[in-house]
Amino acid sequence: MDTLSTHYARLLGLDDSWRVDAVDLRLDERRVEIRLAHVGSGVSCPECGQSCALADHAEERRWRHLDTMQFTTELVARLPRCRCPDHGVKTIVPPWAGKHSRFTLFFEAFAIEILQACRTVKAAAALLGISWDAAQTIMDRAVERGLERREANPIPHVGIDEKSFGRGHDYITVLTDIAGSRVLDVAPERTQAAAEAVLQTLSVEQRQAVQAVAADMLPAYANAVANQTPNAELVHDKFHVAKHLGEAVDQVRRAENKALQAEDDDRLKGTRQLWLFNKANLSSAQRRRFAAIRQNGLKTARAWAIKEEFRWFWRHVYPMSAEEFFSQWYAWGVRCRLRPVIKVAKMLKRHLPNLLSYFRHRITNATSEGFNSVIQALKYAARGFRSFQNYRTRILFFCGRLDLRPRLPCH
Repeated sequence: MDTLSTHYARLLGLDDSWRVDAVDLRLDERRVEIRLAHVGSGVSCPECGQSCALADHAEERRWRHLDTMQFTTELVARLPRCRCPDHGVKTIVPPWAGKHSRFTLFFEAFAIEILQACRTVKAAAALLGISWDAAQTIMDRAVERGLERREANPIPHVGIDEKSFGRGHDYITVLTDIAGSRVLDVAPERTQAAAEAVLQTLSVEQRQAVQAVAADMLPAYANAVANQTPNAELVHDKFHVAKHLGEAVDQVRRAENKALQAEDDDRLKGTRQLWLFNKANLSSAQRRRFAAIRQNGLKTARAWAIKEEFRWFWRHVYPMSAEEFFSQWYAWGVRCRLRPVIKVAKMLKRHLPNLLSYFRHRITNATSEGFNSVIQALKYAARGFRSFQNYRTRILFFCGRLDLRPRLPCH
């Protein structure tokens, strides 16, 4: 029959260099304290891994472990310190915990599952019986671990997009793997430097293997793509094109509504969503009202028709036919006498080569747009983020598809 010390040694996956000296059950504190002692003859340098002489033992430390019958369980030990000829005196890394961690590997693995399942970090911390800061530290370590393990496989298509961070015009730049449906990294602001920073998280070989990058029409993103991915084509994302056209329609509507209301005409009042939403998402009553308004010869109806016509651009198979369609659409757009629409039409004309590159790669930022709801939910649950690093950790923890769990000791 195993003794209690041997039982815990096996549960912790300890090798012959460590021994369980005592198991102290403190009923009044609802706590189990497991004292460990190093009994091995040799130690290895944590920096280079070579065998070294034992120097001494560090001060006593504690690590939070998985609960025992709902009793908080802690490991207590004095870690040996080695004397390395190259790195000097160093404290070894114990087999049950990561470097500088206050938690065992088993506890971190369990905490990661709880954090992924809970709605907020605060709720997960309450279930685990740890502080919010401790939970955030576990997430930071998990993301760092996952990024170190991520393989440098070729990524042919990536997307660069912006996401809001704080209030006002405060943004971050997000790099996504389109085929892998994962966030690769994020950087503060939406500048050329930010876009280059996230692209530089890829290896040189990966950047050279990128075939196309889906991005908005920001010059900063275009310059970053040209500098960091020399073999990639820039593909302007059709979701952003639709956004620009939708904003033009809304500007025409607001100006026309103001003029009509000055004449006590409320035809356009409360119709914003009718012009911007997909018709399939409108109720039958909304569709009837929309059909009646469109037949009144309004400027907004003309702007909406131009916007809707452009949707056929993406349905072409070959770049040549798409370019012919664009020429006809552009002629209509610049002759419509609607300044916001003319402005967008001229902008699309300037970026036509990067619109036509869509037909060679057929990629969009739909993956990145799909993460919007997840990232927005993270922001809402956290009631916003003061620290960019915490925001980055949260995004990569939930959207990075990283291998987050620590390698656990074998039993």
